Amino acid sequence: MTIKLIAVDMDGTFLNDQMKYDAERFFKQYVKMKEQGIRFVVASGNQYYQLKSFFGEIQEEISYVSENGALVVDQGQEVFSVDIPKKDVKLILEGLVTHKKLSIVLCGKESAYVLESVSDHFFETMNKYYHRLKRVTSFEQVNDQILKFALSCPEEETLQLRDLLHKKIGAIITPVSSGHGSIDLIVPGFHKASGIQLLQQKWNIKDDETLAFGDGGNDIEMLKHVKYGFAMENGSDEVKSIANYRAPSNDDSGVLEIIDQYFAKQGPFHSNLII
Repeated sequence: MTIKLIAVDMDGTFLNDQMKYDAERFFKQYVKMKEQGIRFVVASGNQYYQLKSFFGEIQEEISYVSENGALVVDQGQEVFSVDIPKKDVKLILEGLVTHKKLSIVLCGKESAYVLESVSDHFFETMNKYYHRLKRVTSFEQVNDQILKFALSCPEEETLQLRDLLHKKIGAIITPVSSGHGSIDLIVPGFHKASGIQLLQQKWNIKDDETLAFGDGGNDIEMLKHVKYGFAMENGSDEVKSIANYRAPSNDDSGVLEIIDQYFAKQGPFHSNLII
């Protein structure tokens, strides 16, 4: 068994709860990945520009399945992007504004957008995930290629609101939980798994040569798609129930631990057998 591609979700997976990772340990692993011809892919619901910022001098060397598969970039070159039709954007926004418990981030290719009416606290919180974030008086004034919608809601109502949105607007957009208190609306058929598939096809890498990690509902397609899908110990019950394997929690550097085990042929990779 040889791994040729490693894909990682970021929040709650590669990053700990302080939105950091053990950079020294990872960069040693990255050197080994390059030596063995292993591609490293960041697969996240977050904005491309935000994701790049975590990887310093190698940020243009690696690949990104960002915005939950809506924008795929390989070494600085766009591979794929969705473009939600303006009529659908208008229709979706009309459906969202009736839900007072939802705060909306409109995610474009050039920037993300929130209304001027949002609180400073909400703007500053979203700015952690969207390095390009603008306040606008109305979403109608946005002139950008729209990739997805990101919604914030009360944490305890995440799944209930996701299911409600699915009933109301699921015909044109797919609601997925991207963590407690977060719901992404993505184009049907385009998700992290579809982004990973595009890169696999480009690089001629098989599903059983791919290792992936995730913790939330928006990781389910990706973890099902690859042979070696690892749910984080801190992940949702929904994700744990579908993943073939389990990794230690994000606060215990679970992703890096499994990668080290792969290189050492230890743990689940002992004697080239997955147990």
